[in-house]
Amino acid sequence: MLTSPLAPYLHWAKTRPAPAFDLAGSNLLACTLDDLPGAREAVELTAADQGGYPPLVEAIASHYGVEPGRVATASGCSAANFLAIGALIGPGDTVLMEGPWYDQITGACRLLGARVETFERRFEEGYRIDVGALRARITAGTKLVIITSPHNPSGMATDRDTLVALQAMAEEADVHVLVDEVYLDVTNMLHDPPSRERPLAFPRAAGRYTPAALVGDRLLSISSLTKSYGLSGLRCGWVIASPAVAERARRVRDVIDNIGAAPADRLSALAFTHLDPLAARAYNLVSANLEVMRAFFARHPRLELAGPIEATIAFPRLHGVADADPFVARLFAEHGVAVVAGRFFGAPAHIRLSLGGRTDTLVAGLARMDRMLEG
Repeated sequence: MLTSPLAPYLHWAKTRPAPAFDLAGSNLLACTLDDLPGAREAVELTAADQGGYPPLVEAIASHYGVEPGRVATASGCSAANFLAIGALIGPGDTVLMEGPWYDQITGACRLLGARVETFERRFEEGYRIDVGALRARITAGTKLVIITSPHNPSGMATDRDTLVALQAMAEEADVHVLVDEVYLDVTNMLHDPPSRERPLAFPRAAGRYTPAALVGDRLLSISSLTKSYGLSGLRCGWVIASPAVAERARRVRDVIDNIGAAPADRLSALAFTHLDPLAARAYNLVSANLEVMRAFFARHPRLELAGPIEATIAFPRLHGVADADPFVARLFAEHGVAVVAGRFFGAPAHIRLSLGGRTDTLVAGLARMDRMLEG
């Protein structure tokens, strides 16, 4: 029997009081039906399912440039993580999880009976992954290594050379590496702005940061339409893996929710046909917010970043503060601004800020943070 939340951050996110200025959420500003032409006409209450809604599976496969057999669909990124974890581990297995961490993933591992150990991604090293040190932590009981790229909560992305090293490590140690890449599309948009020759919704293999599953068959890519496209309401997530692992993930889904909701699957498939304008919307919003956030950090050197902001989240460390909780509580109580306390990610001296919401909300919230920091 569960006596406490498996994912304390997610429990807090769902039950916290509503702030006047919310800088704590991590989703991109939600789309409306008007942002998705043809959405109303596309909704029906039934859809074929053959291990996933075929048009949606094919659209995801095309986005990555892989065969449809390497795609397993899920009800959002969190569900995709759960399917992949369920496909690869069992009770008593050891999972190596990065720290700072995203607790939905650690909670899923514990629910499935795994032993979760952490390896450190250090602020002073830009949260890069030391593959050699990671390899030294793998034992005979280790079945799965889990990272996020861009890293949640810091937003730092993992480069291709590191992914290649992780693939070699996984082959040698006989493990798999799950990479939650839910922020990766927007990161590639920020590094490769739109042009006539290079549309925003280019296949993911073409971006600055390569999806993990395209580097090697021991690596899995997990993502969704939420963080980079503002379509959280569709709950469209997926696993990209080797055909064998993708098939195991589909079998896990058989006993979770079996199939997706027909209206959501149909609208998600439609969204892939409009990915360029959806990506343009995301790019315009996030790039504007990024300029606002850069100016804010330039004014406040006490808020220390591990590197350039590369995603829709930032994770500053409060210089000279061991626990940011009092700052977070006072910011909410006195100024109506919500940010996420770093303790939820195992880094109590930090706070996490969102760049994915409305620009006017970000400007107003940061102005109130200005006053508090100056005081």
